[in-house]
Amino acid sequence: MKTSDFHFELPEKLIAKHPPERRRDSRLMVIDSSRGIYHDGFPHVLELLEPGDLLVFNNTRVIPARIFGRKASGGRIEILVERIIESNLVHAHLRSSKSPKAGSELILDGEYKVRVLGREGELFILESTQNWTEIMDEVGHMPLPPYIDREDELSDKERYQTVYSKEVGAVAAPTAGLHFDQDLLDDLAKNGVELAELTLHVGAGTFQPVRIDDPLQHQMHSEWMTLDESLAKKVRKTKINGGRVVAVGTTTVRSLESAVKSGHLEAYTGETDIFIYPGYKFEVVDAMITNFHLPESTLMMLVSAFSGYEQIMMAYEDAVKQGYRFFSYGDAMFLTRAFGADE
Repeated sequence: MKTSDFHFELPEKLIAKHPPERRRDSRLMVIDSSRGIYHDGFPHVLELLEPGDLLVFNNTRVIPARIFGRKASGGRIEILVERIIESNLVHAHLRSSKSPKAGSELILDGEYKVRVLGREGELFILESTQNWTEIMDEVGHMPLPPYIDREDELSDKERYQTVYSKEVGAVAAPTAGLHFDQDLLDDLAKNGVELAELTLHVGAGTFQPVRIDDPLQHQMHSEWMTLDESLAKKVRKTKINGGRVVAVGTTTVRSLESAVKSGHLEAYTGETDIFIYPGYKFEVVDAMITNFHLPESTLMMLVSAFSGYEQIMMAYEDAVKQGYRFFSYGDAMFLTRAFGADE
């Protein structure tokens, strides 16, 4: 297995720069291990999900993590908060003409003053006399992905969030959930589909391609998650009753699979850096909803492990031909687990 095995050619025009007018207006490609590949609209999930299925969402909420400012010397800077450590302390990516030294002062928009305490790997440790949440609410911008090459707009504050987001802490949206509106969620519940939530705070590392030829040498970024006992019980009950566990998004897949201990799903709170690639044995997830992913990314490897490498590469080639919209604001896929993916 090589990283280049997961490459595909994507015309720039297929990268979605804005969301559709309504959340549910996205297209849906279905990859079914029994029926093959077919195309529909996203509301078709009402027919794909059955009474007794458990649909699991990631309820993380995106913070306005991109902040602009200047060094005390005057040079411009851009900060992307990766994680809030304490109310006045964060880990952040920092872009400037020259990296600031420990002890130096930064002046953010709004004249907020921040001190650089040092670094942990690629991340800077930044301290403020103010509450970082208040700073971001006042002068922060929504951290749109790097492939959406435009300034954030007022509408992004609402559309780059899922309708069920509540746990503050992500710097990227769990984008498979962006297609659901409240009416669709209500209809699923009326149809007998059980809805449940967990939390994984998505980090900026989700957009990083694998930069080495051997993906098994890739170091996954770590993200914080929590999955409580009530969800673990729902998963066990669903399995016993013959229902399916359906994950909304790769972050939900990674969370569910991270919480498996000795073959059983258990409550878990802490860091996860699970890397799922072809050959992985899935313990929990039976089907998933996801968007179209970046070439040569760990997420391409995850969906290839789930639905089969050849099937996924064929589907992506078809998606390009059919003019599907790609990435965060793009269209969706419904995937069932390939035969043999659990063996």
